Amino acid sequence: MKIMVVGGGGREHAIIKKIKLNKNVSEIFALPGNGGMAQDATCVNIGAKDIPAIVDFAVEKGIDYAIVAPDDPLVLGAVDALEEKGIPCFGPRANAAIIEGSKVFSKNLMKKYNIPTAQYEVFDNMDAALKYLETAPIPTVVKADGLALGKGVIIAETREMAMDAVKSMMQDKAFGKSGETIVIEEFLTGPEVSVLAFTDGETVVPMISSMDHKRIGDNDTGLNTGGMGTVAPNPYYTDDIAAECMKTIFIPTMKAMNEEGRTFKGCLYFGLMLTPNGPKVIEYNCRFGDPETQVVLPLLESDLLTVMQAVTNGKLRDINVRFSDKNACCVIMASKGYPTDYEKGFEMTIPDEISDNVYVAGAKLEGDKLLTNGGRVLGATAVASSLKSAIDGAYKLVSQIHFNNAYYRSDIGAKALRARED
Repeated sequence: MKIMVVGGGGREHAIIKKIKLNKNVSEIFALPGNGGMAQDATCVNIGAKDIPAIVDFAVEKGIDYAIVAPDDPLVLGAVDALEEKGIPCFGPRANAAIIEGSKVFSKNLMKKYNIPTAQYEVFDNMDAALKYLETAPIPTVVKADGLALGKGVIIAETREMAMDAVKSMMQDKAFGKSGETIVIEEFLTGPEVSVLAFTDGETVVPMISSMDHKRIGDNDTGLNTGGMGTVAPNPYYTDDIAAECMKTIFIPTMKAMNEEGRTFKGCLYFGLMLTPNGPKVIEYNCRFGDPETQVVLPLLESDLLTVMQAVTNGKLRDINVRFSDKNACCVIMASKGYPTDYEKGFEMTIPDEISDNVYVAGAKLEGDKLLTNGGRVLGATAVASSLKSAIDGAYKLVSQIHFNNAYYRSDIGAKALRARED
């Protein structure tokens, strides 16, 4: 089988490494991929948002199965366009990907179908939003309606910060059209949990839970990022909570999308907050999370391609999706200065003996040299029987990888370890 994976980050590298294990796979193409993926897939210089070029390539190469991983091409209709040419895909069609593409849509969906989430208000007028903030409870959360590379959510701890966030989105166009409409919502408290789930619109199979670390600095300080590391499973996500989420969130969301004529097939990501009043949805994503994928897929014991094809064919109920009972930790190595200003173009060295455990996100090849080419450069993942051993293993991997201006947090998994001890 010839497989095409759309995307070029660490998440896609993790998917590709898992897909490679299927004996029926003869060739994998990554569009656009990155230099660090070159030993696992053939990288093709076609951008993930260039839908016509993606479709033309798939037809020309006789692609047997396509995996569309990032949010942008999903929201733009990449799956629709590929399926129209007879190419089976993993990922939702555009009318279902709106669950991430529009925060207003997802909040209204939850309200309509009584899916637990934070209280919220929607604004398309800046003056009205600022007026509301004069008396709104603080802290509060300000969200751009559309996609914003994971950066369109601002937790405002003061009224001034909230107003600045509104002006940044609606007046200064910090996120372009994505910020023309905004959501201002209640600030929830409690442990955060990420749960990715396979669904074909009839069956929902949650994957292992995980804990992301969004802030750039140790002890959750500094700016929000795309994610500086993850551990799985999340110690706060107990069997009882999982059962409650299945009953009150996962199945109701799948059914709600069906009711709306937007059947979701693919990976549905649930960002949850375990509040004193029970689990609530913070956000939906229409795809695998990054860097959650880098700890969840190494724990998957079933064949990933087989599961994905079952999702595509509406046969997920017939598949036994198995996960290891081990623990995983992923530490992200970034370029110093991320998520704002950073230099790139530094040579990277990743020892061959650990490359299976390294997922490259921001790199390019120049000759036989691998150079940094992004803010988040790579993730190093270790799997072990205990969480402590997985964390130690991930940092041991990091110590063997070298490039100038490398930066990483030193406390990935520390909060999870403390929760285990409690």
